[in-house]
Amino acid sequence: MTKKDLIYQLKDYLNKYPDEQIKVDNILEFMNRENECFERNNWNGHFTGSAWIVDDTRNWVLMTKHLQLNMWLQLGGHAEGNSNLFKVALKEAIEESGLTKFTALSSQIFDLDIHQIPRFKNLPSHLHYDVRYIFEAKIKNEKIIISDESHDVSWVNKNDVLNKNSEESISRMLNKMKEY
Repeated sequence: MTKKDLIYQLKDYLNKYPDEQIKVDNILEFMNRENECFERNNWNGHFTGSAWIVDDTRNWVLMTKHLQLNMWLQLGGHAEGNSNLFKVALKEAIEESGLTKFTALSSQIFDLDIHQIPRFKNLPSHLHYDVRYIFEAKIKNEKIIISDESHDVSWVNKNDVLNKNSEESISRMLNKMKEY
């Protein structure tokens, strides 16, 4: 996927979710302004790819308790120069969970979020432009591992997800997963 492909995906996403116009405009403006938008060391902000992972019953969501942020989130990580954020999301899901058998429920963008990452050690505060995709995995197929980026990785019942993290973006993804 090229930068141009990502722009097409963002426009398709906007057609599906017109109420997210401001967010899409901000992401497109960021892409046009920042040549190094996929590079982790761009402290004006950078892209991340995330995976919202559900089981085949749609009753469970795979989440990680992020080590640095100390909060429950979807799996994901830095683009590291890769403009194919779908592949980034899948790679991060595998690395952070140890699972390898995922089915993409769509190759289109599932959700978008722009959020501030606080200063951490010698790293300055910066923005993450997070592009999220939805995947399915079977709960019993493989053993979950906990990477060195997490306190924990676990399947969370959809009714308990907001007890783990009540942020608006998590709530939004819970609502969107009803479409799949």
